[in-house]
Amino acid sequence: MRPPRPANQCQAGPLRIAILLNSYRSRFLPAIRASYQRTIGAVAPDAQLAFYEPANRPGEFPDPEYFHLIVLGGSNVDPRKRHPWILEVHDFVRRLVRDYPHKKLLGICWGHQTISSVFGGKIADAANPEMGVASVDLTSRGREFFPEAAALGSFKLQQHHRREVDVMPQGFTALAHSNQCFLSDSNTILTFQGHPEKDEETARLRLHDSTRWFGFDALSDEKAWARLLMLMSLPHDGEMVWRRVFDWVREPPTETATAAAASSALAEKGSKM
Repeated sequence: MRPPRPANQCQAGPLRIAILLNSYRSRFLPAIRASYQRTIGAVAPDAQLAFYEPANRPGEFPDPEYFHLIVLGGSNVDPRKRHPWILEVHDFVRRLVRDYPHKKLLGICWGHQTISSVFGGKIADAANPEMGVASVDLTSRGREFFPEAAALGSFKLQQHHRREVDVMPQGFTALAHSNQCFLSDSNTILTFQGHPEKDEETARLRLHDSTRWFGFDALSDEKAWARLLMLMSLPHDGEMVWRRVFDWVREPPTETATAAAASSALAEKGSKM
């Protein structure tokens, strides 16, 4: 990475967003890319998106200097694995925090879990895998952060995961219960277990996971299959979440915590060498 220019927040003009798609050799990558374009486009139609695939093109990472926001998206690979490309992603996150301490980083699903791991969190198999739209219950800090959801105390997102953060990372605050959403003390890293980028069309692409996760399909249990389809079709708050994310991108970092986050990332790297 090149040394950063002096820190500056988003100027007038379209947001420039780098999105890391981390699925390994997935036939769904074009559909996932299209889902980001649809859901972000509904909120920020002028946003400029660039996609990267570190799992399939090792060493392919964005230049942080150019982008306002870097998104670490989902994957079809266990984040606890030590594949070379996963370790490269870990190193990219560490370098980003160290060399670009004011840059905003968003983690979604696998990205949420991976960022948690980099900062000392622990990942575990979920007792109850989730698929379809579900409520994300906010903490008191989460109600402050998501004013549109403050009155209800929750929002709804598409979920698709069978692993979860069991121990939250250091230097982060929980915005939702059950380790569903974190914000770094530096105000530069925001993570979600759920999927603001997924709509029903994209969620249905992985219906077949119900066989491995829950032990049924459309033929073996029609009622359970119908309920799963219903969950995927429920209204959700993906647009609200994206609006809040883009407002957050323009917020300044917390300076003292930013330095602490960089030190923490370097210390965590050292402990795993």
